Amino acid sequence: MLDLHPEWQEDIAAAYHALSSEYRGYLQKGGYIPARPKIFNAFKTLPKSKVRYILFGQDPYPREASATGHAFIDGAVDSIFSPSGLSKQVNRATSLRNFVKMALLSEGLLIPEDLSQQAIAAIDKRGLIDSMRELRENFERNGVLLLNAALIFEDKKASTRHAREWRPFIRTLLTRLDSDTGLILFGNFAKTITNIPEAGRFAHHSMEHPYNHTFITSEKAHQLFGPMHLLRKN
Repeated sequence: MLDLHPEWQEDIAAAYHALSSEYRGYLQKGGYIPARPKIFNAFKTLPKSKVRYILFGQDPYPREASATGHAFIDGAVDSIFSPSGLSKQVNRATSLRNFVKMALLSEGLLIPEDLSQQAIAAIDKRGLIDSMRELRENFERNGVLLLNAALIFEDKKASTRHAREWRPFIRTLLTRLDSDTGLILFGNFAKTITNIPEAGRFAHHSMEHPYNHTFITSEKAHQLFGPMHLLRKN
């Protein structure tokens, strides 16, 4: 029995067995990121009945400390903010940095003309979260399942192969979800999911990957994530 939320047990067991036997053997051996016990973490913390969206990133962070089993949640980040603006850890993580700036902009706490550290430092943060755990919880409070097109990372050269190997898993998963679930697709890698037949019955929210600086002012990102208030304490 997989260590998952009870609502996901049958679905993830079926999706896992849709993987090729050779690939399941590869997964059993380990030696990839995140470690095997973390691969399905996204299905431990958000019940199936609460899912409104699946956010598909590309693949996990290529560092063991950062890869949490939740797309976009960097385990190596202690605090989001610092007295000088964003924390050094967030500033080094380009995608996360741009996402936080987008969220601050959508809250009206920044203006497009000034996204500087000084401007962020001046924000009253008493009503804001300051940890990756809180960010994950806010995503999940809005029903966002934080997944990746490939659930593991080996090296850059192997990323396309792993995404291909995980495709049967994703196809099986999509057949078991209600059609009112939205698919949030970050970047061209995730957008390939729209090519599979099972994705056709879902609404797609395709946008550039947060790695791109233009994501900060993306109208699509603001329309989707703004109402979620992902940086606000509850």
